[in-house]
Amino acid sequence: QVQLVESGGGLVQAGGSLRLSCAPSGSIFSYKAMGWYRQAPGKQREWVAIISSGGSRTNYADSVKGRFTISRDNAKNMVYLQMNSLKPEDTAVYYCNGPVPSWEPVRQGAYWGQGTQVTVSS
Repeated sequence: QVQLVESGGGLVQAGGSLRLSCAPSGSIFSYKAMGWYRQAPGKQREWVAIISSGGSRTNYADSVKGRFTISRDNAKNMVYLQMNSLKPEDTAVYYCNGPVPSWEPVRQGAYWGQGTQVTVSS
């Protein structure tokens, strides 16, 4: 069964931190780049971060660069998004996505998780 399952969202005050987790299942994600997206109320879904299959290469949207860190543990088959210095404008539903077919430009993968809500209060 091919699926992505996110966890780790919640309510946090501005300046706080959260770590999101994504558990991909299905061989289609093995040794493939993965990404995180987010969608705020009334806005389009936007790309946040991507990571290469081995984890050595990452890329971030300008809005999160320096604050968010994407990582993966291939032994555990997990992808993470560490979010620090959170701002109210980071409030959104965050989605795991993969397998990422292209880096430049970043293109969406075919599969999405159910999303996890992140709310940052001011």
